[in-house]
Amino acid sequence: MKLYSWNVNGLRAVIQKGFWNWFDASGADVVGLQEIKAEPQQLDEADRGRPGYEVAWNPCRTRKGYSGTAALYRVAPLAVRTGLPDERFNGEGRCIHLEYPSFHFFTIYFPNGQQGDERLEFKLGYYDCFLAHSEALRREKPIVVCGDFNTAHKEIDLKNPKANENTSGFLPVERAWMDRFVAHGYVDTFRLFEPGPDHYSWWTYRYGARARNAGWRIDYFFVSEELRGKVTRAWIEPEVLGSDHCPVGLELDLEA
Repeated sequence: MKLYSWNVNGLRAVIQKGFWNWFDASGADVVGLQEIKAEPQQLDEADRGRPGYEVAWNPCRTRKGYSGTAALYRVAPLAVRTGLPDERFNGEGRCIHLEYPSFHFFTIYFPNGQQGDERLEFKLGYYDCFLAHSEALRREKPIVVCGDFNTAHKEIDLKNPKANENTSGFLPVERAWMDRFVAHGYVDTFRLFEPGPDHYSWWTYRYGARARNAGWRIDYFFVSEELRGKVTRAWIEPEVLGSDHCPVGLELDLEA
């Protein structure tokens, strides 16, 4: 099963930059999108999906043109849900949950904590709420979660770690939550295949950062430990343009 995640930083904008060409060539069974910044009715009908795929939408309800997630899937799930159990975290359309026979799939746009202490607390609360929800569901079947976590976990996951020690996205408290997440038995699938540096999924639009590959790896596919042996490939596609993020992918052999 081939899965993708991409923070498109505006679905309408990325469609104008060749999104459907990438999608049609991807061979994906499921694509989770974050930061779509749109509602389906704001798209041309032809841009609301693709033949053979269904689409789940969770646009932001509290602010136009902000946040939001979508998932396109050709493998039909048992159920489609949006949001987390705590309604405080659901207004911004950050989570879609597809339940499959052998795992729960989440695509999530985790909050950014750079707008101040209150927003950082919201981000950390969102993290904790998701982990509790995931652990409860995990009693039934394994977890796959992808998306923009808005945190680089290790120093190897960003170009300039020392310069960003006091920047949200690399704060000790944010990284400590990532440590706790991994300690609960969630596997960073990319690191199963690539232990080295200079692999990133987000680059600021400033300073020619992408051309210099001065980026951050903040987009992930994690699986719960029970699925580790079914992961056959995990990768990043930095050559794919259209957003300040790039797609990341995961393949699972569910028969393994």
